[in-house]
Amino acid sequence: MDVSYKRLWKKLIDIDMKKSQLREQAQLSGSTMVKLGKNEFVSLDVLARICCVLQCQLSDVAEIIPDQDVNSASAAEKE
Repeated sequence: MDVSYKRLWKKLIDIDMKKSQLREQAQLSGSTMVKLGKNEFVSLDVLARICCVLQCQLSDVAEIIPDQDVNSASAAEKE
Protein backbone atom coordinates (compact mmCIF):
# COMPACT_ATOMS: atom_id res chain seq x y z
CA MET A 1 0.00 0.00 0.00
CA ASP A 2 1.22 3.47 -0.87
CA VAL A 3 0.11 6.99 -0.09
CA SER A 4 -0.23 10.01 -2.36
CA TYR A 5 -0.27 13.66 -1.29
CA LYS A 6 -1.21 15.05 -4.73
CA ARG A 7 -4.42 16.37 -3.20
CA LEU A 8 -2.38 18.34 -0.67
CA TRP A 9 -0.23 19.99 -3.35
CA LYS A 10 -3.31 20.78 -5.44
CA LYS A 11 -5.03 22.32 -2.42
CA LEU A 12 -2.00 24.52 -1.72
CA ILE A 13 -2.09 25.74 -5.32
CA ASP A 14 -5.85 26.36 -5.12
CA ILE A 15 -5.51 28.52 -2.00
CA ASP A 16 -2.27 30.14 -3.19
CA MET A 17 -0.22 28.91 -0.23
CA LYS A 18 3.47 28.07 -0.47
CA LYS A 19 4.93 24.90 1.03
CA SER A 20 7.08 27.06 3.31
CA GLN A 21 3.95 28.76 4.66
CA LEU A 22 2.34 25.39 5.35
CA ARG A 23 5.52 24.18 7.03
CA GLU A 24 5.59 27.19 9.33
CA GLN A 25 1.88 27.27 10.17
CA ALA A 26 1.60 23.51 10.77
CA GLN A 27 4.98 23.42 12.58
CA LEU A 28 6.38 20.74 10.29
CA SER A 29 10.04 19.75 10.20
CA GLY A 30 12.11 19.80 7.04
CA SER A 31 12.31 16.02 7.07
CA THR A 32 8.52 15.76 7.23
CA MET A 33 8.22 18.01 4.19
CA VAL A 34 10.69 15.76 2.37
CA LYS A 35 8.60 12.69 3.27
CA LEU A 36 5.46 14.40 2.00
CA GLY A 37 7.25 15.31 -1.21
CA LYS A 38 8.30 11.68 -1.71
CA ASN A 39 4.81 10.32 -0.90
CA GLU A 40 6.11 8.54 2.17
CA PHE A 41 4.07 7.79 5.26
CA VAL A 42 3.90 10.48 7.96
CA SER A 43 2.18 10.38 11.32
CA LEU A 44 -1.52 11.02 11.79
CA ASP A 45 -0.53 13.93 14.04
CA VAL A 46 1.22 15.59 11.09
CA LEU A 47 -1.78 15.07 8.82
CA ALA A 48 -4.12 16.40 11.52
CA ARG A 49 -2.03 19.58 11.90
CA ILE A 50 -2.06 20.08 8.13
CA CYS A 51 -5.83 19.63 8.05
CA CYS A 52 -6.27 22.11 10.91
CA VAL A 53 -4.21 24.74 9.08
CA LEU A 54 -6.02 24.14 5.78
CA GLN A 55 -9.42 23.65 7.46
CA CYS A 56 -10.11 20.43 5.59
CA GLN A 57 -10.47 16.68 6.03
CA LEU A 58 -7.82 13.94 5.68
CA SER A 59 -9.28 12.87 2.35
CA ASP A 60 -8.64 16.38 1.03
CA VAL A 61 -4.86 16.01 1.48
CA ALA A 62 -4.02 12.31 1.27
CA GLU A 63 -5.06 9.25 -0.69
CA ILE A 64 -4.27 5.60 0.01
CA ILE A 65 -3.13 3.68 -3.07
CA PRO A 66 -3.74 -0.07 -2.61
CA ASP A 67 -1.17 -2.58 -3.83
CA GLN A 68 -1.93 -4.04 -7.24
CA ASP A 69 -1.39 -7.55 -5.85
CA VAL A 70 -4.21 -6.95 -3.34
CA ASN A 71 -6.55 -5.90 -6.16
CA SER A 72 -5.60 -8.97 -8.18
CA ALA A 73 -6.17 -11.27 -5.20
CA SER A 74 -9.57 -9.69 -4.50
CA ALA A 75 -10.61 -10.10 -8.11
CA ALA A 76 -9.47 -13.75 -8.11
CA GLU A 77 -11.47 -14.46 -4.93
CA LYS A 78 -14.65 -13.07 -6.50
CA GLU A 79 -14.42 -15.41 -9.49
